[in-house]
Amino acid sequence: MTTATMVRRPAPADAPARSGAWLWWLLAAGFVAQVALRLWLNRYHLGPVANPDETGYLLAARWLAGGAGADLSGSTFYQAGYALLLTPIFWLTSDPATAYRLAVVVGAVAVSGAYPMAYLLLRRLRLRPRTALPVAFAAGLSPSLLVFSGYALADAILPVLVLGWLVALHDLAARGSARAGTAAGGVAGGAAGGVAGAVAGAVAGGVAAYAMATHLRGTVIVAVCLLVVAVLFRRLPRATVIATAASAVAGAVAGEALNGALRAALYAGGPRDLSGLLLTRLTSLEGQAWALSGAAGQLWYLIAGTWGLAGVGLAGAAAVLARRSAPLPHRVLAGALLAATLGIAYASSAALPDEHRVGNYAYGRYLACVAVAWTLAGLLVLLRGGRRAVAWHALAAAGLLAVSGGTAAWYAGDRLHRYAFIAFDFPEVIFLSGVRDSLDLVTASLTALVLLACLAGTALLATRRTPALVVGGLGLIHLAFAAHLAPAAPPAPGPDWLPAPGPGRVAVDERVRWNVWVPLAYRVWWTELERFRGTPPPGVCTAIVPPGTPPPPGWAATGHGGDRQGWTSWTGPACRPG
Repeated sequence: MTTATMVRRPAPADAPARSGAWLWWLLAAGFVAQVALRLWLNRYHLGPVANPDETGYLLAARWLAGGAGADLSGSTFYQAGYALLLTPIFWLTSDPATAYRLAVVVGAVAVSGAYPMAYLLLRRLRLRPRTALPVAFAAGLSPSLLVFSGYALADAILPVLVLGWLVALHDLAARGSARAGTAAGGVAGGAAGGVAGAVAGAVAGGVAAYAMATHLRGTVIVAVCLLVVAVLFRRLPRATVIATAASAVAGAVAGEALNGALRAALYAGGPRDLSGLLLTRLTSLEGQAWALSGAAGQLWYLIAGTWGLAGVGLAGAAAVLARRSAPLPHRVLAGALLAATLGIAYASSAALPDEHRVGNYAYGRYLACVAVAWTLAGLLVLLRGGRRAVAWHALAAAGLLAVSGGTAAWYAGDRLHRYAFIAFDFPEVIFLSGVRDSLDLVTASLTALVLLACLAGTALLATRRTPALVVGGLGLIHLAFAAHLAPAAPPAPGPDWLPAPGPGRVAVDERVRWNVWVPLAYRVWWTELERFRGTPPPGVCTAIVPPGTPPPPGWAATGHGGDRQGWTSWTGPACRPG
């Protein structure tokens, strides 16, 4: 045997570079695939359907782009953070249908960013690239990322913001500690760690502030971000603390200034004010019962809507917090995500008015922003835990599902069956139960537990070198949910149920129902929709009034929606042809 055969030939110097290039190509290809799937699922979305939410964001974006505003006084305030992403659309087109289709594209691209962001988070948590890629891709197909990607809703970007915030928090804790930096490279390492920590802190604070400018749920994220800095105050360099706090506070002030301008322009009479209701809930026993049971219902939906994985992740996060030997960044992420989840669930439930709908008691939309993060946490437990740990965490998840669901059902009682069931509120539950017109909490829970048992079972069978069984199982469930969401071909278009005003000023009688004038405010792109009571203002060309209202002298009734649609249109004498 020659010396040449005994000596191992060194790997080419450019092997790591080639490996890194392939990694980025796979990330890019996966991102394109995620976007394409969402565009296919939402190919028939032609206009706002989740009103007034979608219309509120679209009108805000149109106004920010310099277009016509609207008067949404008395409605929920739809903040400017998400609308900023849609603003360039209205620089390109003023056509409402085209603008909405472009908004769907923006949503698909934005939501698909959860895939690379999930990959970065998994790499921070020490998962190998070859494992992190498929895990992130499967998590990127989560229901919370598929459902809202086809609508003009802030829910489309909040999950991505949460993942980015968690990545920055990890870097803040891992690199911002002067002790960690000094251990890695002496004084120079400590200085470099301080700079890296300050940058990470600035990013964490800025992302949290942008989330706050996007939705009230972001207020909880800012509060948790500042709480993390306060808890780690003695561990972090002064520069990191200042950068995080300054970024969060400055961003929050800038966001509030932008929202203040939007509020003054589109909500001249003031938005819907729930502060009195919130104060009552927080200061009364019945209010606390409502808030806590509603929070339990949201946790039940979070666990069921992630096929039990969020429950596994919650149990895993609690275990990490209790284990002092766990790495500091892991404990920071576990505590921050737990605090944000519980804070959002409690605060949103406390501020939610009783709308006599089932969604008041079991609702998934508010915690959808953290669902992907908890899915990743649950997957990490299944992939890394030993057999005993996997079994115990799965049992804990089942217990959390039973307790949270039982609490919500006990408090709601027969209201879960008497109150209005809105299918838009329950996409995952409908998939689990197969019931489209009512909440079958028991069947949905049992199905979620069966899926969790399958995922946990594959984790017990798999070895650490073959996580494909778990990831493949989750991917199949998500593809089945995507097929469940896939729309059938729409029927042939019939007559439009909304008024079709002609050119000129348009006014709506204050007695006309909101589900007519709110979407009409978006349809009428050339002028701001005016509100009136009695006689239409001078100079108005088209007036929309309740059905059956006789026109005043000089006006002519030119359109009838009937009692079902709830409107009649008049045309003024100065604007009628001829």
